[in-house]
Amino acid sequence: MIYYVCKYTPIELFRGFGEECSVLEEMPENFEQSDQIAHANLCGFGKSVIQAVLEGKVEQLVLVNCCDSMRRVYDIVESTGKCKFLYMLDLPHDDNECEKVKFADTIRRLKKAYEAYSGKVFDKRAFIKSFITPEMNTEPYIGVLGVRVSGILEDMIRDNIQMDVENLTCTGGRKLSVVQDEMWNMEEEELFLSYADVLLGQMPCFRMNRSIRRNRLYLDPNLKGIIYHTIKFCDYYGFEYASIKRDIKVPLLKIETDFTSQSAGQLLTRIQAFEETIEGSEDMDPGKGISEEARKKMESGIFYVAGIDSGSTSTDVVILDQDGKIKSTMIIPTGGGAMMSAEKSLDLAIEKAGIKKEEIVRIDTTGYGRSYIDSGDDSITEITCHAKGANYLNPNVRTIIDIGGQDIKAISIDGQGAVKNFLMNDKCAAGTGRFLEMMAKTLGLSLEEMSVKGLEWKHNIVISSMCTVFAESEVVSLVAQNKDVADIIHGLNVSVASKVGALAARLGKDHPGEYMMTGGVAKNRGIIQALEEKLGAKLYICDEAQLCGALGAALFAYEKCKGSAEETR
Repeated sequence: MIYYVCKYTPIELFRGFGEECSVLEEMPENFEQSDQIAHANLCGFGKSVIQAVLEGKVEQLVLVNCCDSMRRVYDIVESTGKCKFLYMLDLPHDDNECEKVKFADTIRRLKKAYEAYSGKVFDKRAFIKSFITPEMNTEPYIGVLGVRVSGILEDMIRDNIQMDVENLTCTGGRKLSVVQDEMWNMEEEELFLSYADVLLGQMPCFRMNRSIRRNRLYLDPNLKGIIYHTIKFCDYYGFEYASIKRDIKVPLLKIETDFTSQSAGQLLTRIQAFEETIEGSEDMDPGKGISEEARKKMESGIFYVAGIDSGSTSTDVVILDQDGKIKSTMIIPTGGGAMMSAEKSLDLAIEKAGIKKEEIVRIDTTGYGRSYIDSGDDSITEITCHAKGANYLNPNVRTIIDIGGQDIKAISIDGQGAVKNFLMNDKCAAGTGRFLEMMAKTLGLSLEEMSVKGLEWKHNIVISSMCTVFAESEVVSLVAQNKDVADIIHGLNVSVASKVGALAARLGKDHPGEYMMTGGVAKNRGIIQALEEKLGAKLYICDEAQLCGALGAALFAYEKCKGSAEETR
């Protein structure tokens, strides 16, 4: 097997030698081996290539000199001696006639190099027959753009998007248009010039000098949304994303990875939330309708629905009655698994409401643990649910700031509670509820005490690190210096507000309407005060702030039931 990393790689050439080719798309759990020999700032994909070679998964590899990272990867892989065949393809930056001639010569040199390595004879017939006529997509689709995606990430996207998905990244969208009948009579020089022509004639990647032709991608009327992937320490595609964000009208989701399989859960939440916002996704899961048993219960005119928000720190439940009014709520600490906590919280909410469990006709779940709750009738992301719940509590809200146990979200919504855009913090606990718990523990305070203590500050203290580990060390040092605890807490509040405020600012300022804060941290008066100063606006805070996700899930369950009841009339 010959592995490659770029759609411009002449893989048909190797099929002329009887070899199979495959995109190298390893997404390791970590870079334990590659970190020992590669620079810390090498991009994640480069490290993944080195890791695959060191683990003995790759013996034949063709790289391209598309960027400095790939040139460094080539040098490192060559120094390991692990690859039996390693080749660096010199890729042009343009597709003019001169560059086509040069690239044709480059392909011929690659042919000779593989002949010398393998001892095989090039089969022109097998080469020509390997070309596949590209199919034209005429159905609505979601385009994955930007830097190459791994097989794990691409499968995750396809599994969670109801429309067709087109991989249009560095390694996807490889479509070569050739006329095989004309190639049979060509001599080698003409044959490889024609081959270079079709390779360079593909939709250009962003590194090409005339990448403006990529605009055709964005103007395709069948394109209904874009998932834009970037990799940490890769600069090429940041410029394109900025222009797309400015000019494109279809829904756009940006995700950044370091090309490891970590944080799959957070990526899954983003992808599912994006699916819930795009055109054609009016129903969260069309396959999960109202059962006949539930319909019969609803005929009495008295019924209840429930929403369960399974978070990392708490499991929240909201029960609504047949009029869409809140009947009961419950918040308990998450523990013993998502399923067990959900059942316990639901049972307590039912007991509080004074109703029977059989009277609940539908349960929708949300939160990070939603996939593990078997009793749910449907599963919806917390982003969509927080938007729905916030609109119910205050229809004037247009921006939601949710500080949860393990992440921070900024969500822009419209007047009906639909998500327009959203941003999440990356794989870091900085500024989250867990961060505040750690700081409170370090200071020997409860979260409630910490919430009000910071309001008594007198001297400004700057907490320079937002990393939970380093911030803890910094707090310990400040305590040792006899700094006032109120001043330290105020410094922590300001640092959290700065991070959250920056996330909200990235949504843009074209969102007239009120700000609302949801999640358990909405109880922290010190954070609220610091965040209001950063935003220059008041935050709408209500008693149900922590229940917003569960409330949204319950509202979706209620609307599903009401819609079903109207259909049967």
